[in-house]
This record gives sequence, C-alpha cells and structure tokens, in this order.
Amino acid sequence: MPNQESTGSSQQPEKIHLPRTSESENLKKIRHTTSHVMAMAVQKLFPKAQVTIGPWIENGFYYDFDTPEPFTEQDLKAIKKEMVKIIKQKLPVIREEISREEAKRRIEAIQEPYKLEILEGLEDPITIYHLGDRWWDLCAGPHVESTGDINPKAIELESVAGAYWRGDETKAQLQRIYGTAWETPEQLVEYKRRREEALKRDHRKVGKELGLFIFSDIVGPGLPLWTPKGTTLRNLLEDFLKQEQTKRGYQQVVTPHIGRVDLFKTSGHWQKYKEDLFPMMGESEEEGFVLKAMSCPFHIQIYSNELRSYRELPLRLAEFGTVYRYEKSGELGGLTRVRGFTQDDSHLFVTPEQLDEEFLNVVDLTLLVFGKLQLKNFR
Repeated sequence: MPNQESTGSSQQPEKIHLPRTSESENLKKIRHTTSHVMAMAVQKLFPKAQVTIGPWIENGFYYDFDTPEPFTEQDLKAIKKEMVKIIKQKLPVIREEISREEAKRRIEAIQEPYKLEILEGLEDPITIYHLGDRWWDLCAGPHVESTGDINPKAIELESVAGAYWRGDETKAQLQRIYGTAWETPEQLVEYKRRREEALKRDHRKVGKELGLFIFSDIVGPGLPLWTPKGTTLRNLLEDFLKQEQTKRGYQQVVTPHIGRVDLFKTSGHWQKYKEDLFPMMGESEEEGFVLKAMSCPFHIQIYSNELRSYRELPLRLAEFGTVYRYEKSGELGGLTRVRGFTQDDSHLFVTPEQLDEEFLNVVDLTLLVFGKLQLKNFR
C-alpha cells in the first residue's frame, strides 16, 4: 500500500510567489516594457489615440490615452491580440539619449502635445526608448532587451477607467487601461485566482450583503450612511479601541467639524492642501470657515491653551473625529476613498527623551489591534 502521509504531501500544491513590482527588478522591466507594447498596439489600432504616461505599478501597469471614443471590452481583446503579435516579433528595445531640442523636434513632427508637456518637466539627459524602429516614447526605463523577453501567455489587460490629465479635473479626461504582466503563465493564473477570491470578499459586496452601510446619490458620492447594523459594528470597534487607548494613558477629546481658515493657515494645511479641502464658507479668507480635513490643528490648540510643564508629558490626546476631504469623483471607491470618514486620530506631546519609547508604544498598540482583528498580511 502507498504511504498515506507521503501521498497526501505530494498532493499539496506548490505555493506560487507573486512579488510586487518594487521587489523584482526583472518584473519591473517586464511590466514597463509591456506598457509600451500596449501603447504601440493602441496607436496602431486607433491612430487618433494620443499617449500620455504609462508607468509600472505594484501589481502591473497602466497607460493613459486621449481618444475620441472610450475603449470597450472588445477593444481590449483586440489590443491584447495586437500586443501578442508585437511580442512575437521580438523587437529590440533600444535606449537613445538625445538633446532637448531634438526631442521637441521629433514630438512636434508626430503632433503629440502631451509629450511636449511631459518634456518640459524632464531633467537632462532626455532619453527615448524605441520598440524596434516602429514606436518610441520619452522614458527613463528600465526595460527588457527585447519584446521577446515578455511571455505573451503571462499578460492580461484588466480594465478601463477614466483619469484626468495630471489628476486635474479641469483638464482633459483620458482613458486609462490597466494591465498586468508576470514572468510565467502560472503566476498570472495564480494572480487571477487571488483576484477572484478578493472580489468575493470586497468590502463593498460584503457591506451590502450584510446591510452595514449604503451610499445615496441624493446625499452625495463618497458620503457613506451607516445602518443600525453597521453602527453597532462601528461602536464595538470604537469601544474596543478606546479601552485600549485608556489603558495606555490616552485622553479622549472632541473637536468641531469646521474651523476658521486662519487655523489651517497657521498649520500650513491651507497652503499645501487647499485644493483637497471643501470650498470655503464665507466672504473672505479672513472670516471664512472650512470643513475639518484633519484633526491636528485642533489638538494643537487644546495643548497650547494653557501653560504646560515637562512633568505633564507625555500627553496623549485621542479623538474619533469625522473629517471631510474633497476627493475627485474618479478617485472615490467604496469606503477606501471617500469624502467624509471618521478616523482614530491621536497626537502625542513628548520630550525628546520620551520619543523612542512612545513611538514603540504606538507600534505595539497598532500590532495589538491588527492581532485582535486577525490581520496578518501587512507590511
């Protein structure tokens, strides 16, 4: 009879490692070159499409295009088919260093205005990467040596989304194609399997099924409404966190939902994040108010309201404060990117000598919470 233990172990599937792009120089090159291959395919199939930027991201890549018509699912299939043809041609990926003037001349010759704008922000030397003698783009690399170094069975075009040029909603809306590329087909299969599993556990799907929160068009995008069930869950989490904070000497405070512009000028938030705040309420900045986007300036006011002694330190202030941020509509997504949310916000006032210990205590509290919630896959 076969050994049952050895038979069972032999049936264990081998775990497939899926590195992030930043963890693998080879994967970075593959994904970056694949984005160029995709752009070349798009411009061959859609000659009126203009390219903008196409970087690698941690699980793949994307490229933004200015096109007269939005891409469809059928378009993605055609683009991928053309990409496979380009890959199989084994085109050399050639780096060329040119002068700024020459780059401008070439860009103007092909009438690509977005490339001109990108060129203005580049530092010397200016580098171009060619796919054979058929396509090129401004790029700093890195790339593989040939399109043949990409496995055509390990690439996938995933989705299309809208994106504003330079992230500015006053500028042109572009079409962003997301894709992924791996070293082996097995990695792609595993990636797709994990993606499907993640979709089953997507908080938007689970939240709707369990009746925890809703969104209403009348209320506005990015502003979740918590149901009685969801509020019960929130209260349980908040009570648990407050108990743990109290054990560690945190003191709870409450601050307003709005504040004067001057408060955020003093903190520097107005100068740096003005575009991310909701519009000012009032006739002038001197008398105007804005919705609270962060609790820091308010907690500083509580601390500085009276004379303090070093004997009072460390002083730990905590608040479950609701804040509001004017996220662009295209950036909103479930509860991960919203315009109004409540955060567990704390500010610690310490002496230099206390800094290291207090920092480690914060890390300890964070790890305790992760452990209680059984969150293990984090970095």
